[in-house]
Amino acid sequence: MENQDAIEMFNEHDLNHDGSRYYIPSDLVDKCVDSVPNEITLFDREGVEQFTLKEDQVHFDPGSAAIFILDENTGEIRECLSQDFIQFSRVVEQLKYIDAQSTALVYQDVPKDAQDWHRLYLALSNCYKPVVTGTFRKESFSIMKDLLLTCRTSEDDLARKPLAIFDACPSPPLKWSDLTTQSLVDAAKSMIPSEFVSMPLAGASAPITLIGSITQHCAECLAGIVIVQLTKRGAPLIWGGSPAVFDMKHGTTPMGAIETMMINMGDVEMGKSMNLPTHAYMSLSDSKIPDAQAGFEAGMGALLAGLAGINMISGPGMLDFESTQSIEKVIIDNEIAGMVKRLIQGIEDHGTPFASDILRDYEKT
Repeated sequence: MENQDAIEMFNEHDLNHDGSRYYIPSDLVDKCVDSVPNEITLFDREGVEQFTLKEDQVHFDPGSAAIFILDENTGEIRECLSQDFIQFSRVVEQLKYIDAQSTALVYQDVPKDAQDWHRLYLALSNCYKPVVTGTFRKESFSIMKDLLLTCRTSEDDLARKPLAIFDACPSPPLKWSDLTTQSLVDAAKSMIPSEFVSMPLAGASAPITLIGSITQHCAECLAGIVIVQLTKRGAPLIWGGSPAVFDMKHGTTPMGAIETMMINMGDVEMGKSMNLPTHAYMSLSDSKIPDAQAGFEAGMGALLAGLAGINMISGPGMLDFESTQSIEKVIIDNEIAGMVKRLIQGIEDHGTPFASDILRDYEKT
């Protein structure tokens, strides 16, 4: 633990610690888990209800914070510009099966001190959908909250009608940094939902076994729950992550590997066992272009995530080991998301399940 506010909070509860390493008793963890809301309803820019994260309901949003974009005109992977994000957000607004937008690109043509809040500004300016975002600096949360308040009548209205989710990524193994902890604390005080994005890399920053990686993910997220609930009891949060296996031969983190998807689904099952809203990074591809590999990996991930009942599936549009966004791919992934949602609906009974009238008509022909 690095954040001073969290350290003081832990010390007030007399948690045992060895320097900055804290040991959280299971009874406190249980108490904090019990106080987490089991559903979160999100609203759009105008305050209109959009969807609820609960049970096995499935929703999609584009993968966040890509540092590159696949230029749809040249086919080149290059650094992002703010104009790319404007275009991306406007496209996402039109995609029927992508339920939320995200601050999907990290563009380089604004000062670094403005990169996080400027993305939120452009997102809110170009798309009505709820937004998944996050801070790059501790000082940025208040600016980003003010941007959200321009779409609401008051702080209470923003808490009643959440427009944004703030991602918070622990640093594996078993560490909550000063920045991400501050994001959890600030969001909890304002009753703005936080989304854990725990990123254990099996074989690198996590145990090499899949179950070991799931265990580490669980520990990091449980610590996050304690931070949030000690800050403000009942503050909303989402149990999520972006784990991966580590390819030691190539030094990569294949998001399209079946083992990565298995870790994700194991992580989600842990969250569901506690009746928490869930999230995972799936429907991505490691291909550099929207080719057959990209379609297979994205389709496989989206289908498995849908069947697992993951509430928020992040990843549509992403390529090249979670580093690149593509307008072409996010449009394709929108169609994949629609197919997954149709599958989940199942075969419906409209009152004449055996179509007996039609079958009797065959006898007359």
